[in-house]
Amino acid sequence: MLGQIEGPIRYPIRPLSAEIKKAIVCGPIPKMREWRRVLVDGGELTDAEQVMAFAELYLKVPDGIKRGDPLHLEDFQETFIYAIFDNDVETTNAILSVARRNGKTFLIAIIILAFLVGPLAVRNSSIASAANSREQAALIFKMMERMIKMTPELVDLTKIVPSSKHITGLAKNTEYFAMSAEAKTGHGQSLFLIVLDESGQIVGPSNDYISMLETSQGSYENPLFITISTQAPSDADYLSIQIDDAEKSKPEGTVCHIYRAPPEADLMDKQHWKYANPGIGIFRSEKDVEKQMLKAVRLPEKENSVRNLLLNQRVSREMLWLAPNIWKQCNHPIDDRVFLNNPVSIGIDLSSRNDLTAAVIAAQDSNTGIIHVKPYVFCPAKGLKARAKRDRAPYDTWVDKGFMFTIPGATIDYEVFATIIRDEIEDDMGVEIGTIEFDRWRINEFKSAADRVNFAGWAEWQPVGQGYKDFSPRCEAVQSLLLSSRIYHGGHPLLNLAASNAIAVRDPSGNVKLDKSKSTQRIDPLVAMVMAIFPVSEGDANEGFEAAAMIG
Repeated sequence: MLGQIEGPIRYPIRPLSAEIKKAIVCGPIPKMREWRRVLVDGGELTDAEQVMAFAELYLKVPDGIKRGDPLHLEDFQETFIYAIFDNDVETTNAILSVARRNGKTFLIAIIILAFLVGPLAVRNSSIASAANSREQAALIFKMMERMIKMTPELVDLTKIVPSSKHITGLAKNTEYFAMSAEAKTGHGQSLFLIVLDESGQIVGPSNDYISMLETSQGSYENPLFITISTQAPSDADYLSIQIDDAEKSKPEGTVCHIYRAPPEADLMDKQHWKYANPGIGIFRSEKDVEKQMLKAVRLPEKENSVRNLLLNQRVSREMLWLAPNIWKQCNHPIDDRVFLNNPVSIGIDLSSRNDLTAAVIAAQDSNTGIIHVKPYVFCPAKGLKARAKRDRAPYDTWVDKGFMFTIPGATIDYEVFATIIRDEIEDDMGVEIGTIEFDRWRINEFKSAADRVNFAGWAEWQPVGQGYKDFSPRCEAVQSLLLSSRIYHGGHPLLNLAASNAIAVRDPSGNVKLDKSKSTQRIDPLVAMVMAIFPVSEGDANEGFEAAAMIG
């Protein structure tokens, strides 16, 4: 354990910025001294100041352009440390919520090292960082490991075991564990300090992992539980419940600092960026924030994700996949000659047998690079008017005008479906299908039907999973093409309806898929279009497209 510095206290208090004052929703208003002057003068440091002095005297920046330089804490980090460790009432719970890439992992490493080998070390105590995923748990451990290895004094005070993500503080026999819900680690441990990372990813009010963490501190009279995370999407999620309780009840011993933009925030208002990103210009690139905001202005599908991750607002990441103006700018007539003179793929979404079934052909004009798409949409003839009323769409009118096909009966007969698209595409247009991209739903029945009627006999059949892994690259490719006006869809009403209602959802890694269950209208034609476009655009559609990769 590294020593403490003592002496008299006679120093002025620094004012808090407007952003910091706005962020403090529970706990004390810290008294921010010029503690570095106190340190130089040999004055007495408070507990919080000893943590900060430890960090700046002994720890170095572990990576980036300032790698190897001494650490320098920012005001928002100091405020949080002051609030926890100089609280008149002993702090038992602390929450810090900021937008992504604002030095959360960096701050976690500093606090844990202060308890492991620094001024807050308690003999024989156990400390843990907890995360949902193995990857996030490993990230915290690696940052601590790098910090230790860059400081000779800390190397001599620690024993690191990379295989188990475990570090021992030798002076006071303290132990640190990196724990993750995925690895089911930590069961049976008695923990003095827990720092929970990215708890905004915990869906629902609690889970078995959280329950295990909360009960693991029962052996200590004064344990500390710290949560550092970007906000959760829903009011019903674990982190949201903790924040709401802190704001409403202001329980004794709880510190809660939430850096967030107001609900009505304009995406391009830089002051609102500062409210959510106290580390902007230091940990978080302002240029990157601006780029992400501009993209969200153009693409509503990205707006909620940006509001959650960059403005730290509590909003679902579900959003319309396409901006209406982006879709409309691609409303150019399709040219059937493109399908005759270039490779053609078809996307097939069979859906359920009594609902919409869609086939969309796609081909890229070798001269212009424009991709032309043409949909064929089917529904059962029986119950057409009732279905139109249920879906609030004029299916009967579209059938009369030739935009939809009906199949006799109450369900889709796949042999009739295959016959019609064979006649329309292969016989009437003279187009040869090269690739068939399909959802696996009932595909074996359709394949058999296609064989019986001799549809696309030479085509390559390519299954497309509808989950994040398979669908995300296809969604991103189509978005990129639409943004650069390289898709002509002809304003087909069924595609228009689907595009205006398609909801996209994201997983924690940023992968995207279209969610039929959350869309208010049928989006089958759009799903078929997304599948059809990918084979004829691979290697070109993703040029210049930037996937959001924002890790805290």
